[in-house]
Amino acid sequence: MTLYEVLQQSLEKFSTRTAFSLWRGADVTYSEVGERVKQIQAMLVDADIHPGDRVAILSSSVPNWGVAYFAIASAGYVVVPIMPDFTSDDIDRIVEHSETKALFVSDRLFSKLAKKTADKLNIVIRTKNLGVIAQNVKGGAGSTRLPKPEDLAAIIYTSGTTSQPKGVMLSHYNLCAQLDMIDKLFLVYPDDIFLSVLPLAHTYECTIGLILAFYHGCHVVYLDKAPTVSTLLPALREVRPTIMLTVPLIIEKIYRGAVLKKFTSSAFMRALYGIGFIRKMLHRMAGKKLTKTFGGRLRFFGIGGAKLDSTVEQFLLEGKFIYDIGYGLTETAPLLAGAVDGMLRVGSTGPLLQGIEGRIENPNEEGIGELVVKSPSQMIGYYKNEEATKAVFTEDGWFRTGDLACFDKDGWLYIKGRLKNMILGPSGENIYPEDIESVLNQHVFITESLVTEHEGHLVALVNFDMEAIKARYQEMMEDFDEKKEEWAKVRDEVMDDIKKWINARVNRNSRISEVVHEEEEFVKTPSKKIRRFLYDGRGKKKE
Repeated sequence: MTLYEVLQQSLEKFSTRTAFSLWRGADVTYSEVGERVKQIQAMLVDADIHPGDRVAILSSSVPNWGVAYFAIASAGYVVVPIMPDFTSDDIDRIVEHSETKALFVSDRLFSKLAKKTADKLNIVIRTKNLGVIAQNVKGGAGSTRLPKPEDLAAIIYTSGTTSQPKGVMLSHYNLCAQLDMIDKLFLVYPDDIFLSVLPLAHTYECTIGLILAFYHGCHVVYLDKAPTVSTLLPALREVRPTIMLTVPLIIEKIYRGAVLKKFTSSAFMRALYGIGFIRKMLHRMAGKKLTKTFGGRLRFFGIGGAKLDSTVEQFLLEGKFIYDIGYGLTETAPLLAGAVDGMLRVGSTGPLLQGIEGRIENPNEEGIGELVVKSPSQMIGYYKNEEATKAVFTEDGWFRTGDLACFDKDGWLYIKGRLKNMILGPSGENIYPEDIESVLNQHVFITESLVTEHEGHLVALVNFDMEAIKARYQEMMEDFDEKKEEWAKVRDEVMDDIKKWINARVNRNSRISEVVHEEEEFVKTPSKKIRRFLYDGRGKKKE
């Protein structure tokens, strides 16, 4: 199957249904999508764009993002989705590296593009209304071609936590193979309503929230702004979605900000919360409220893109809040494993999807090693980077995920962390910083953490939850600016408390020698993972 076939079958089957909407904005039917696709293709032909040429999309999530995506791919061109949060330098580099000839851009993001970069493009089109912003080639003799399954469909530049972006090449077959595999895990229906809050340039959102939704005739509502509490809550009330995709950071913030803070607000509440059956009862009450907050109709709440904190997952299970776990990479288009209601186990991503094979290479005595997979959706390779491509494929053609993992006796997959992040202990033991961070993030004073190594010792870099600290030290913190000396003492006391707290909860090899306060929020990728390569053993490196 190709994206052209996905487009055509949905235009025929669901012509009168609503395909896309902007929250509190206009609807676009499947029939209107077809009309706009033809309009876009005519514009690209006029700008001398030919099959195989690269056409980029740099835009917030709006209905015309998906329209442009299908118009580009179904004409035999290659889509280059660009994350809105990429820096101006990254965007210019991607446009140049991919040899992009045309660009769809939102008004707000157009200013990120250097003038010299824009001047090299054949045409620049506004996503909001498909108006032309600039056209340097007119009256061209461009052309279109029906794509074949093996043809290149997209080049997606990874946001990378350990390196500069690389261009992942995915074919029509790679992307469309996901549809059948996901259908075997969870069925989507035409009556489903998606609320889209992640960037469409994120492969997770694009594959499931756009291609899969369109394939099944669903209605997707775009938020078009950051999913802050003030924006997300009214949208949830009005849209009442049945399907949503998120990254762990969103649900973890809800848990720590609304649930954990409430249940640890006083010594009495902390004592109650520490009693198992009472904690479960409190979680059940909070889970009911959360379900109502999300509109009361959710039947699929996908969490992917990073590892979910085990404490947060325990809350979701005990609160009986509908959630689903997925694991994958941009290089695998993306889904490799998943678990839905009835399959969930804390800490596991569930089994590999049907049609995917996996094995653990060089396992240690605990069965943990690098996960290597063979999937119909594994990428062709990295664009213009043969060395990197060769490094991520085994001699027999399996893809190296770079993730440390193990399988249980039932075949459920457990991801321990990135291979590159693993720290080798002084006695040769493997230390997984993500596991330690998962425990650290349960501390009431911590919002986020990063475990690094410094001169053979483990160091925890932490962001404080200042509101929680102020609540605990209320009297002293009332006049924060005039009592900096007192704050310095409190900070040292808090860091010492954190060190004792974490070391009582991890094994001997994972004990922390030092806690360092990172005052600024950790620098993250567009998919909300910490850019670990920017941090050395005791703080932020110079960029």
